[in-house]
Amino acid sequence: MCTEPDHYKPLSAPVGAEPVAMVPVVQLHARDVPGLVFPAGTDLLQILWCPLIHEDDASAANPRLTWRSTALTAARAAVGEPPRPHTADEEFLPRPCTVSPTPAVEYPNWDLPEGLGELLGQRFEDLKEKQGYDYFDVATTQQSKVGGYPGWTQPPNWPDCTGCSTRMEHLLSITATEPSTGRWLPLDDRDPRQDEAPVPSWQAEADPTVLDTFGHGMDLGDLGGMYFFTCRTCPHTPYTHRFDC
Repeated sequence: MCTEPDHYKPLSAPVGAEPVAMVPVVQLHARDVPGLVFPAGTDLLQILWCPLIHEDDASAANPRLTWRSTALTAARAAVGEPPRPHTADEEFLPRPCTVSPTPAVEYPNWDLPEGLGELLGQRFEDLKEKQGYDYFDVATTQQSKVGGYPGWTQPPNWPDCTGCSTRMEHLLSITATEPSTGRWLPLDDRDPRQDEAPVPSWQAEADPTVLDTFGHGMDLGDLGGMYFFTCRTCPHTPYTHRFDC
């Protein structure tokens, strides 16, 4: 439950201090994401958030990330339906969906080291002339993902750990572009009419009927993203997040 006093009902007066049930957003098992390093004794990652806007949190949902053990979680599971929020901002209320992990190799986009983009400028132009796409269009996927680089909508805003002052590691992103834009459109979701003239998956258009049912269905403000970061050096694996749109 979210008991923060600053959550607001969209476009109306403050809700006040009445607790609001948080909603599940992400659940990942270690068996489903082999590349994700889990803290010792855990094999389940869960993210819930309050689906009301919090003005002190960049006008976004208020998330909570937890590492768990599936065995302990199952043993303590309560019988019955989980609580539902009595009110919610639809932009932060996910519809039920499943994950279909697809490995991908990413490169820095906005996060290129200072001066490197200019140094590689000619190579980027040659790539565009040869392949037909710009490096900055395909280097980093915009979809929800684990690892890789944040698909920033605004300039990068990497957090430093409050415990050791080092830059935190990007853990995962929950983004609005799922899956109609960005490079990584699953091949199985392409419009079957394109089979006669196959194109790279990042250029493919999905079947419109698939897009209406695929993914979490959230816009996250104005097609934004929630980016989660963690520090694996400090005890208890501290985390924080950033939101932009």
